[in-house]
Amino acid sequence: MANQPIPMHRHDWLLLFLLSVLWGGSFFFNGVALRELPPLTIALARVALGALCLLIVLKPLGGALPRRGVDWLPFAIMGLVNNVIPFSLFLTAQTMISSGLASVINATTPLFAVLVMAASGEERLTGRRIAGVLIGIGGVALLRGPGLTAENQTLGILLCLGAALSYGFAGYWGRRALGGVPPLTSATAQLICSTPVMAIIAASVERPWMLPMPGVATWLALAGLATLSTALAYILFFRILNRSGAVNVVLVTLLIPVTAILLGVWILNEPLSVNEVAGALIIAASLIVIDGRALAWVKSRMAGV
Repeated sequence: MANQPIPMHRHDWLLLFLLSVLWGGSFFFNGVALRELPPLTIALARVALGALCLLIVLKPLGGALPRRGVDWLPFAIMGLVNNVIPFSLFLTAQTMISSGLASVINATTPLFAVLVMAASGEERLTGRRIAGVLIGIGGVALLRGPGLTAENQTLGILLCLGAALSYGFAGYWGRRALGGVPPLTSATAQLICSTPVMAIIAASVERPWMLPMPGVATWLALAGLATLSTALAYILFFRILNRSGAVNVVLVTLLIPVTAILLGVWILNEPLSVNEVAGALIIAASLIVIDGRALAWVKSRMAGV
């Protein structure tokens, strides 16, 4: 029998919101870098520089890497489904569709995660979780609804859906194979494993050494991708995954479009529309439904009346 769904650990809600800011920024950094670099080269730079950042702090922070070759296999698989496939697909998609639309499609990840965890028998499929994810996707669609028809590029959308599916498998694999591994070790090892694979792919398709030297803005975007959206973000990702489970950690993809809009309002002074406020409230409601504890509390109160 499948396990009961895991509720979100109370300490992980703040980490989830912080992770949404870090990963929401990745779509912006991608958009800047794509002006001068091809997608697979950016993906290579992201994993390679991210791995380098974590290697620098690994020992000072008390981390360690696997010692035996066989112990690297789980991290190699994680690197494939959590980095190589989704990074390549999202970056390629962003040459066809906008960053905003890509982040909206990314919000389908929790639905894929729920289905993968149920199919594998890791967590029981419940109507409440399915309903919560669908409500959240509806809220995300409301956030960016007017832009969906204007930039409906079929291939780009399909690539984003493929990336979201890969993230769904990554949540399952991380929970199953890397449970109990320190977050710093998981983040570093999976990025190390991703780097040679991404290097072979980028070298075969794009020949990065033949490209002209990018400008300062592109280098800053790559630095942001590596340090914030990859190195730091993956430490948070694996910490949440270990405590709160695969389905809960990918709820971050529902929050990414919200944080992107809020950053635009606070930093760029962009206007806030009624659609965006309503969409954010619907997403908040979906998270409450998926978590379940608030609904259980209300139910118990009503039963006691």
